[in-house]
Amino acid sequence: MLKVGLTGGLASGKSFIAQVFRDCGAKVIEADRLGHETLLRDGEAYADVIAEFGDGILLPDGQINRKALGAIVFADPQKLERLNALVHPHVFRRQQRFFEQAEAEDPAAVAVVEAAILIETGGRERYDRIVLAYCPEDVQIARFMARDGGTEQQARERMARQMPLAEKVPYADYLIDTSDSKADTEKRARAVYAKLREEAAS
Repeated sequence: MLKVGLTGGLASGKSFIAQVFRDCGAKVIEADRLGHETLLRDGEAYADVIAEFGDGILLPDGQINRKALGAIVFADPQKLERLNALVHPHVFRRQQRFFEQAEAEDPAAVAVVEAAILIETGGRERYDRIVLAYCPEDVQIARFMARDGGTEQQARERMARQMPLAEKVPYADYLIDTSDSKADTEKRARAVYAKLREEAAS
């Protein structure tokens, strides 16, 4: 089995690539989804996050209001770091279970974790290969504005909280240029997947 980390930045096209990989037969999971699951009432991080950030982040039904929590942590890098410290260990354990299940189902599987801050969290060593979705900053901003209806300033603020894509390039085993059409990106992604499949099978 080949453990693959798929990463990128804001509106860089990594979710599109994840879907192409899935269509090609890869087993794919989103780290964001795993993180959200740890914050549910029966999630591993639920109690610790409330203890750290207070009851003010709770909805009337007792669930964590992720939007309220996000507003707190994205305004304060230290609080974001604290939240990550509470959530990420559980996410990594869930990822490991995903890899174990994927290998049990298919010893030659290509198992992909899609994660925006994969490199920033020191996760590089957890994967056999890193795939990076890459496009210029102006393309990221234009896509974000079209997709989310946000402003250029909001896009730049979000990007400032992430490692620039150019700095992620040296960590990548495979680089997929997403700056052209979706058809072009899909073609490149399928070519990369074919190589990953060969590696997984050998």
